[in-house]
Order: sequence, then structure tokens, then C-alpha cells
Amino acid sequence: MTRRSLPVAAALAATAALLLTACGGGDDKSSDNDKIAGADQESKKPTKSAEPAGSSEDSPDGVDVSLPKDMKLNLVFDWDEPKAKNEVAAMDDAANYVRALYRGVGKRTAEDAAVTAYSTGEGLRYAEVQINEWLKGDWTATGTRRNYDATTRSTANGNSVEVAFCTDSSKFYAKEVKTGKVLKTEPSLEDFSYFKIIMVKYPTSDQLWQASKVFVEEATKCQ
Repeated sequence: MTRRSLPVAAALAATAALLLTACGGGDDKSSDNDKIAGADQESKKPTKSAEPAGSSEDSPDGVDVSLPKDMKLNLVFDWDEPKAKNEVAAMDDAANYVRALYRGVGKRTAEDAAVTAYSTGEGLRYAEVQINEWLKGDWTATGTRRNYDATTRSTANGNSVEVAFCTDSSKFYAKEVKTGKVLKTEPSLEDFSYFKIIMVKYPTSDQLWQASKVFVEEATKCQ
């Protein structure tokens, strides 16, 4: 398992991959027939209801996932769309989960409606821990975080989908809220990570999927 602590002197390391509490997914030689870790996690009703915000790119499923403009943060999802409809929906909401997490950082709360709408169980706890660590450090996020080379695989019943992808954080930084100082680092292997997010279908909707588990590991293969 990979862990990172967050002393002030190591604040920059936190922005690279968000590895505060996540464990690596283990052997990457799994096949499509292997059981998806965490796929038995059921989707649950969001603990805080989201107010309808209309249908737009910033408000999928009626939930606002837009980022505060003063963050100057660009989340790029350079992904190819899968063929299966359930995997398309799961992939879209995996991206919304990432957006929701950073919206929480920008809004300075782990209780934003987007966070509770797009996560459940351990996925929700992961988001809460990440957001609260950013808040404790009095940091926000800025720059560009590129997510790419995404793959998907479903359980037999199609109600759980693993969305795996690489992340390049070489131009993604922490910024001190009080001073506005951007904490930049030299490019390194730690800028790259490999994520596996287990998405589960919301029981009463064909469109809404929630992150139930998050696995993260440093990944040289993602360079």
C-alpha cells in the first residue's frame, strides 16, 4: 500500500496524486473475467439532497459540478467512450466524482451536494478525507490535471463498473489560500498515478452512478 503524509514541507506531494488514504490495486494483470474489487458495494441515497440545477455540462443529473472560477483549475478527461451504455454512464460519473471532489476543495467543504451525489460508502469517505486534508493545509488546487487512457469493465449484471485511468499531475499544483502562492514542484515520476474507481449504479436511476471504492497507485506505465 502506498501512503503519503502531509507535513507542510511536503504539501506539494499531496497535489501530485491524492494518495493520502488510498491503497494500490495490486497486480495489474487482472483479466476482464476477474472479480472487480469492491463491486459488491451497493449504491446508496445521497446523504444530502442535491438541488436541481438544470441540464448542462456543469450540471449533469441536475447536480452542479462546476469549479469556482478563482481556482483556475482545468480538469481534462482525455478518454475514449466505451461501447456499452452502462460503462459510458459509469465513466461519465467517474469524471463527475473527480469534479465533485475538487469542487469541494474549492468550496471549502466536504459536504457539497455534488460529493454526496456521486459517491457512496468508501468512495464517499475517500472524498471527505481528501477534501479535509486540503482544508487543513489551507490549500486549494490550481493548474491542469489530465486524466487519460481510461478503460472500463463490468460485472456480469452490469450494475458495477471499474473505471481505470492514468493521471498526469505535472502541471497541477497546490495554492495557499491566504497568500495565493502556487506551490510548484519539479517534474517527477510522482506526477503520474493510476486510478481505479468502482462505480455502482444508483438503484432508482439508469443514469446516476456513484463511486463506491477508490484505488490509487503510482504508475510509471502512465508516463
